Amino acid sequence: MTATAPTIGTAIWKLDPSHSSVEFSVKHMMMTTVRGRFKEISASLTGDEQHPDGCCVEVDINTASVDTGAPDRDKHLCSADFFDAGQFPQITFRSARVDGSAASEGDTFKLIGDLKIRDSSDQITLDCTFEGRGKDPWGQERVGFTVKGELDRRDWGLKWNQVIESGGVLVANKVKIEAEVQFVKQA
Repeated sequence: MTATAPTIGTAIWKLDPSHSSVEFSVKHMMMTTVRGRFKEISASLTGDEQHPDGCCVEVDINTASVDTGAPDRDKHLCSADFFDAGQFPQITFRSARVDGSAASEGDTFKLIGDLKIRDSSDQITLDCTFEGRGKDPWGQERVGFTVKGELDRRDWGLKWNQVIESGGVLVANKVKIEAEVQFVKQA
């Protein structure tokens, strides 16, 4: 994203992290689902409401803020076996395009962009739902979205695993992503 001034009709929205969540889930031992989230996220949405296909979404996630409810597992996820948070402190997403529109509450659209984890970047398509827009009691305009997607963690260099006695693997390769995000329009 360049640091140019917004053009007429362009609005900038910033993520409200206290009313947003980015979560993931993955099968453990092929039988139960383990869920986690990232506690430190920043994001912006920039676009012209008359031309939403030109929208720009930028997301930065603090890799070390991973929280699965198990400190030992979080430490392993931050290690070189997975995210390697010491060397790669940020997971980033940069949108490339939007397919569809969010004109009315409940509208669905696709958000396509580059997801970078560690030193690997690959395109991902996220299914989004426009959840609504309105002013809060303090006069700030807000907008909300639900975001869902799936990825194969191996495509981003997250290949660590162990074969288990029953014939499966300890950690599934398919990771589901779910986010509930709320943005605040900037003055």
